[in-house]
Amino acid sequence: MTGLTVLLPPSETKREGGDTGSTLNLGALTFPELTRERAAVIAAARSVSSEESTARTALRLGPRSIAERFRNLVLDTSPTMPAIERYTGVLYDPLDATAAGDRTRAWWSRHVVVQSAMFGPIGAGDLIPAYRLSHDARLGPLRLASHWPTASATALANRSAGLVLDLRSEGYRALGPVAGAVAPRVVSVDGAGRRKALNHWNKTAKGRLVSLLGRTAPTVTSMDDLAVWAAENGVVLEAVDGGWDLVAESLVPLPD
Repeated sequence: MTGLTVLLPPSETKREGGDTGSTLNLGALTFPELTRERAAVIAAARSVSSEESTARTALRLGPRSIAERFRNLVLDTSPTMPAIERYTGVLYDPLDATAAGDRTRAWWSRHVVVQSAMFGPIGAGDLIPAYRLSHDARLGPLRLASHWPTASATALANRSAGLVLDLRSEGYRALGPVAGAVAPRVVSVDGAGRRKALNHWNKTAKGRLVSLLGRTAPTVTSMDDLAVWAAENGVVLEAVDGGWDLVAESLVPLPD
């Protein structure tokens, strides 16, 4: 991956179903050098998911979500769909990936990487089944916090030449640190110019940014390039105090 690489977190919520004629192929995922690490996590997740009592604690499942443990028991035989379609929720819904055109999907496939707790970094177009695992899951002796960082960081460093725009949450950023990545703050700016970092609208703004990137398919190799593209598309992306601020109001209609 060259030029621009956009790093996204996964989502706890996932779309069910997929192509019943296609099952998980670890070697076909982006970064195939992570196949051994992926297989180890899958085995550990399957082990803790085999009993309701262990799954409840390990995967942090409540009464309404306990059935999601079964996803981890059938990963090898479940239908798959592209990662960019599998994930749903506040960040992914603005992408409207299932309705996206071929040009948009091709841009996402070339430039977007999702940091999955189960599979490590994967491409947006990689075919994956539904699963249940988050960055803070407890998989017995296997600790995601020590299992993923070195392997993920090495894979990302070897394949992501150019600008890396890191839109991951802190927990997922720790699973695959990238030196030199740019992680913009999502802020709101009031009439007096005061800036406030946002939490609730953070993911929505990021989702709309990635949606717009895919639908305009720019060629970007630096933050200056990205800032020019943003200005041309009505997005406010500004260099502030040695970092970058993404102004949410330029992407999301915030309530008064």
